[in-house]
Amino acid sequence: MTNRFQRRKPIPGPKEHWLKGSLQAFTSDPLRFLSNQAETFGPVSSFRFGPFQEVYFVNDPDLIKEILVTKQKAFIKSRDIQMLKAVVGEGLLTNEKESHLKQRRLIQPAFKKTHIHQYAQDMIETTNAFIKGWKGEEERNIAADMMNIALGIITKTMFGMEMGQGADVIEQPMEAVMKLGIKRMRSLSPLPLWVPTQANRQLKKAVKELDDVLFSIISKRRLEDNQSEDLLGMLMKARDEENGAVMSDQQLRDELMTIFLAGHETTANLLAWTLYLLSEHPSADERLYAEIKEVTNGEALLPEHYTKLTYTQNVISESMRLYPPAYVIGRQVEEDIEIGPYLFNKGAMVLISQYVMHRNASFYHEPNIFKPERFDHNFLKTLPPFAYFPFGGGPRVCIGNHFAMMEATLALAAIAQNYKFTLTSSQQKVTPQPLITLRPKGGLMMKVEKRK
Repeated sequence: MTNRFQRRKPIPGPKEHWLKGSLQAFTSDPLRFLSNQAETFGPVSSFRFGPFQEVYFVNDPDLIKEILVTKQKAFIKSRDIQMLKAVVGEGLLTNEKESHLKQRRLIQPAFKKTHIHQYAQDMIETTNAFIKGWKGEEERNIAADMMNIALGIITKTMFGMEMGQGADVIEQPMEAVMKLGIKRMRSLSPLPLWVPTQANRQLKKAVKELDDVLFSIISKRRLEDNQSEDLLGMLMKARDEENGAVMSDQQLRDELMTIFLAGHETTANLLAWTLYLLSEHPSADERLYAEIKEVTNGEALLPEHYTKLTYTQNVISESMRLYPPAYVIGRQVEEDIEIGPYLFNKGAMVLISQYVMHRNASFYHEPNIFKPERFDHNFLKTLPPFAYFPFGGGPRVCIGNHFAMMEATLALAAIAQNYKFTLTSSQQKVTPQPLITLRPKGGLMMKVEKRK
């Protein structure tokens, strides 16, 4: 026991406020704070949120693998994610342990590669339907446009609804849920939802509006006889491998809410960041357009083009490296556990940041420069597994990762085939805003130009 104790390394950290710890520094600019932690203190550092919450920040691929894979049973989702139960219930995002494993097995078939390829045409058609109304030389909030496209795709693939049938009903309460949810996550001591504060009332109202839509769709589908192949249809057909039971309406609602929350927002932000990066790097934009033109032979984009759009996929991968929509992962330590040469105490929070790790100069040459070509020649196979992990990893890796990659690639190809973008003079500065996902702060005003 003495030898084990002697080989444990002390965990360094910053000087902190005696009461607040580093909470104020973190909440004012999480990305800068975590980047400074890694730069100053190395692979593992320690700080506090408030007087009692100990936090470890881990920025080493091997240690991240221990947390997310080899020793993942010693951890649960962090308290801030648990706060989202008020919104998503017991969906995959918040579910834990055996219950999570069982639910994931139930849902997994709906997200198999072989199944999601049938959604490719919906992704292309929804994107084309949205952009066909764009006029050349007009200024648009591209961040808002990408949100609408992603929302249209998720409502089409999930419910078989055309754009406008359901998206317009869902958009406003979903936006309110996102904003109010992040406030609740960041609060040191959020009040129970039954306390009638203004924020609680607004959150409950937004959740109820979403519930009304989702339960109405589920109820209607229960009465129908057809075997739909959309995501809802697949989830409704899923059977428990032990007793053959199907999901209850509440379970379906929780998973649909989780997919909505985790699915459309992340892809929308990924596309917005990608178009911004392409506008800043004209040579990459030209190479992207040349590939799309060559692969499609100047004709309409088709689902079978997806696997041939290799540079387009590299552009998406590089965009996720620099601006990963899921920019931080949180875990709670359930039992004292050794991670590498460090002892992590029960009750502490662990933070891991894709944003920080993806800019680590040990693994990426010119880490802050947009270079899609770095993903050529199986570049990912030269990296440790958790030097690049935009979809997380281990048993809780994003279940929709293949869906998201195909959606982003095809949507980008459909858009870039027709338009190019430049920042408007009114868009003074583009900065990331770390909410539940990583957004361009204040939107993204760009001039849309029709391809010649």
